[in-house]
Amino acid sequence: MDKKKVKKFRGSRTCGGGTHKNRRGAGNRGGRGNAGGDKHHYVRNLQRGMVFGKSGFKRPQKIQHSDITINVSELDEVADHLVSIDSAKAEDDGIHINLSDIGVDKVLGCGKVTKKLIVYGECSKTARVKIEGVGGRIVS
Repeated sequence: MDKKKVKKFRGSRTCGGGTHKNRRGAGNRGGRGNAGGDKHHYVRNLQRGMVFGKSGFKRPQKIQHSDITINVSELDEVADHLVSIDSAKAEDDGIHINLSDIGVDKVLGCGKVTKKLIVYGECSKTARVKIEGVGGRIVS
């Protein structure tokens, strides 16, 4: 089969845009450059990562990630699993867990502790009280 010839707008001066004066200038595209970034081109600028505030244009900021935390109850639950995969050591005085080995920055005090844990790293005050209450300890 032969391809059909495209006849649409062939020889047409304006290609359906009205008179030849209609698509002139920057008004046709909503302004020049970043015009209307906080008004009629707001969504476009959001998609490009440009944000406007009360004081005018603001550059996109780097996102600061907070510390990776774990609750004492979660640490208590996964302690045996950490021993089985050699991320922690089980000894006579308790389970030794190094927070930097498991990629955690800080232990928080939400939940209950049932196992005797020796934690190497940073802990909140409530986590320290709960771990020491069961006989464990924190080594900073």
